[in-house]
Amino acid sequence: MSEYPVIIQGGMGIGVSNWRLAQAVSRTGQLGVVSGTALDQILVRRLQDGDPQGHMRRGLDAFPFPAMAERVWRAYFIAGGKAHTEPYRVAGSLTKDNPRHLVELCMVSNFVEVFLAREGHKNPVGINYMEKIQTAHLPSIYGAMLAGVRYVVMGAGIPLKIPGVLDRLAQHQPVEYNLHVTGGLEGDDFTMHFDPHEFMEQEMVPLTRPGFLPIVSSNTLASTMLKKANGQVDGLVVEMQTAGGHNAPPRGKLQLSEAGEPIYGERDAVDIAELCELGVPFWLAGGYGHPEKLREALSQGATGVQVGTAFEFAEESGLREDYKQLLMAKAVVGNGHVFTDPVASPTGFPFKVARLEGTYSEPEDYAARPRICDLGFLREPYRTPEGGIGYRCAAEPLSLYLAKGGKAEEAVGRKCLCNALMANVGYPQVRNGQRVEQGIVTTGDDLNSVPRFLSQGRSHYTAAEVVEALLHGYPEDPEQNRECGFLLQTTIA
Repeated sequence: MSEYPVIIQGGMGIGVSNWRLAQAVSRTGQLGVVSGTALDQILVRRLQDGDPQGHMRRGLDAFPFPAMAERVWRAYFIAGGKAHTEPYRVAGSLTKDNPRHLVELCMVSNFVEVFLAREGHKNPVGINYMEKIQTAHLPSIYGAMLAGVRYVVMGAGIPLKIPGVLDRLAQHQPVEYNLHVTGGLEGDDFTMHFDPHEFMEQEMVPLTRPGFLPIVSSNTLASTMLKKANGQVDGLVVEMQTAGGHNAPPRGKLQLSEAGEPIYGERDAVDIAELCELGVPFWLAGGYGHPEKLREALSQGATGVQVGTAFEFAEESGLREDYKQLLMAKAVVGNGHVFTDPVASPTGFPFKVARLEGTYSEPEDYAARPRICDLGFLREPYRTPEGGIGYRCAAEPLSLYLAKGGKAEEAVGRKCLCNALMANVGYPQVRNGQRVEQGIVTTGDDLNSVPRFLSQGRSHYTAAEVVEALLHGYPEDPEQNRECGFLLQTTIA
C-alpha cells in the first residue's frame, strides 16, 4: 500500500460497513473502514444470536483485558441463539456518565470489529464515527486503537477536539470531551471523562496514534479544522450532498423543491482549487464511485475518493441480502429512487432514503409503527431546569418529547432511524412476540449506476471487483480500463 489510499470505503450506517467489508477492501490495498456507530448494540445482538460462526468469540479472545471480555460474553451470549419470537435484550442507552459495564461494552465492541477487519492481512483499516453521537466517543476510540486502527474518520459535526484525544489515548492518558447540551449556560460543566488506567488489567506499551480524517462539506469547515483543531489533522474527506446517509444542510434559509427535498445552491459548492492550497491530502466523496469520477478527482489534485454506495451493494457488506437484491433489481431498470428527506432524522440533518416497499421509507408503513425510542443513539442532550442533563428524541412518543421541552413542530415527520438501521443489517427488534421492526435503507443519489459493477450474467459483485472497476474501468469496458489505468499509474508515480 502506498502512503495514502486512492480509495476510501465509506463508513456506512449501522453495521453496513462491517468487518467483512472493511477487510475485503483493505486486502486490495485500499482503505477498508468499519462503521463505529452503535457497535455496542451490534455486538450484543450478534452474541444473542449465538455467534454461530464464532467470530465474536475469536475477537473477544484477542482483547488485551480478558476479564472484561469475559464479562461481556457472560452478560449477552445465548448458546444456540435466542428464539426468533423473542426480543433482543437492549444494552442501556449511553449518557454523559455511563456505568462501567456500558463503558466496557463500547471498548470491547470497537476492538472486536477492528480486530476482525485486520485479520489475515497487514494493510491499514479505518473506523468511521458520527461526531453527533458524542457519549460513545472516548471508550469507543480507545477500543479501536487497542485493535490497531490506522485511521479515524469522523463527520456529522465539527470534531476539533478529536486529534488531541487521539494523541493522549495513544499514551493511555486520561482524556475528556465536552458534551454539547442544548440550552447549556455559561459556567455549566458538561465534560465527559475517560481514564484508560481505570480499565486496564495490565500495563500496556504506547499505541500507534491513528491518522485523523474529518469529513467536511465546505471550504470554510475544511479551513477551520486545520486551523483550530487541537492536534494534527492528517487529511480531509470532502463530502458532497449526493452522498448517502446524513447530509450537511444547505447554507442559508432552508428551501425545498416541489418534491420536498432541500435545495442546494452555489453557496454549498466546494472550491477544489482552494482545497489544494490547504496542503493536506483530501478525498472527494458523494457521487465519486465511478472510474471517470476517480480520474476527475485525481486530475483536480485530490488524493483519491471515498466511495459508499457501490460498496453498500457488494457481497461483503452488512446490508440484508433481500434489500440488496430488491434495490438492485430496481436499479437495473433505472427505477431506483432516492429521496433526500429533510425531516426524517432526529438530528435535523437531511437524510437520504431509498424508496423500497416493505420498509419504513413508505409513509403508510411508518405510520403504522408506534413511536418507540429504546436505543437512543441520536438522542439530543438538553439542559434541565435544575441544571442537569436530560435526553430527548424527536422520534420518541410525542407526549414524552413535549414533557422534556421539545416542540411539537420538531417532531413532525421524524423517524426512528436507530431501530430501522439495526433492521437493515439483520438485527430487527421483535415487539410483543410478533411485530418485527422494518428497515429504512439509505444510499447515495447514484443508486441506479450500481449495476455497472456487475459482470454479464451475474447478480452479485464483490468489494474487490468494485476496487478493480474504479481503478481500471467497469467490467467489459476495455477502453475505459486502458484510460483509467494509465492516469492512475502516472498520478501515483
